[in-house]
Order: sequence, then C-alpha cells, then structure tokens
Amino acid sequence: MTRLKGKTAIVTGGGTGIGRAIALALGREGARVAVLGRRREPLEEVAKEMVQGEGKAIVCDVTKSEAIQRAVAQTEAAFGPVTVLVNNAGTLSVSTAESISEREWDRVLETNLKGPFLMARGVLPSMRKAGGGSIVNIGSVLGLVAMKDRAAYCASKGGVTLLTKAMAMDHAHENIRVNCICPAIVETPLIKGLFSNSEEGRRSRQARMDTFPLGRFGQPGDVAELVVFLASDESSWLTGTAIPLDGGLTAH
Repeated sequence: MTRLKGKTAIVTGGGTGIGRAIALALGREGARVAVLGRRREPLEEVAKEMVQGEGKAIVCDVTKSEAIQRAVAQTEAAFGPVTVLVNNAGTLSVSTAESISEREWDRVLETNLKGPFLMARGVLPSMRKAGGGSIVNIGSVLGLVAMKDRAAYCASKGGVTLLTKAMAMDHAHENIRVNCICPAIVETPLIKGLFSNSEEGRRSRQARMDTFPLGRFGQPGDVAELVVFLASDESSWLTGTAIPLDGGLTAH
C-alpha cells in the first residue's frame, strides 16, 4: 500500500505501544519514518520492522530544543524534508491538584504539552521546504472532558487540544495542517498498570469497560489507522480538529 509514498514522517514515543503501531502503519503505507524516543533498543526494533517504507531510529528527548533540532536534521539528512509529524510521546499521572507534587506537575506538563509544542515548532521550517505537511497530535479524551484524579493530565491534554487549533489557524496559509486525536483508554502496557491482577482489579477493569458503548477499550491499531488518514492527502481539507476516538464514551 502506498497512500503515504514520498512522505517523510517523525513519530515521537515510537518504540512501544501506540507509537509503535503508528510508526509501523505509516511505514506500511510507504512513508519513510524516523522513530523517536529515549531508549534506542525498542526504536531500532521498530525501524527494522518497516515493511514498505524505510525506518530510522533516533534517540531524542522531546522536552529539549537542542535534541529536537538534531533529530529533525538527522531525519532530513536520511529522508528529506519532514512532511508528517506525529506527537505521540506522553506520560500519565493519577493525582489531584492538591495531591500532586510541583515536580510531578512540571514533569507531566513538560512531556505532554511542552514536548508537542517544541516538536511542532522544530519541524515547521522543514515542512515549509516541502511545501506543506501534516502535524498529528495524540491528545486524549481527557483533553475534552475531565475525570477524577487526573488534574495534571487533563490540564496538559486540554492544552494540546487548544494548541492544535491555534497552530492550525496560524499555519493553514502554509499548507500545514494540524489535527488532534483524542483517544480514551487504549490497551498498552501503560494502561494495564492501572488495574491490578486481583479480583478487585478485574472488577474495576470491567466496570470501566462497561462505560464504553462499543463495549471495549481501544487498540493501538485504532489510533494508528486514524493517523494514517490524517497524514495522507485524503484529509487535505481537514485541519484544527480534535477527534474523539473513544468507543462512544463522550456521546452521552
């Protein structure tokens, strides 16, 4: 399949979970993909799995401007100007505004909001050289609605939602589109840690699953396929959106 043939993509947090599925889906569709993250080994494993496209593992801390500049330069040297950026790297915090430490608050906001801001700013010159591009932010349904014990996470993902819309307006004239996917719970190692392997944990998991009209949690591939659409020319008249990908959770 070649829906993304000729495109150069960067995927942050691409070594595991949702990021891994996204990188492989983009590669399957013919994109050349730079897979970014903090640990080299899983990045290299993903890069080797690319079927149609080409993959390159790049170690990068998305909260550091200098590291981002180097990563973009390495991507351009290997594959040419960047035309797709997927801001997937993120972290979770289970806490209230009162219980969270200031240090933990800063960590969550730095990773979930500052990271996408720095990455998006870092690829803009490259996308201009290419004549345009698509930025896809992986936000959260908790960037649209709130829940208990997620104060910092909701604040960070709400910021991603509005950053998406603001950048979409600022860069539309450059043919740079910016959209946000807002998933609910997706089955990844990060999420599995929320539920203990006890009877109580299993009941808690089932109770949470019962809140979804479609009756299941999301899978990494659910997110990846929507990313492919937003990265492709099929979505060329779509920008500034925050799309709930939530099994119907926010429909009621």
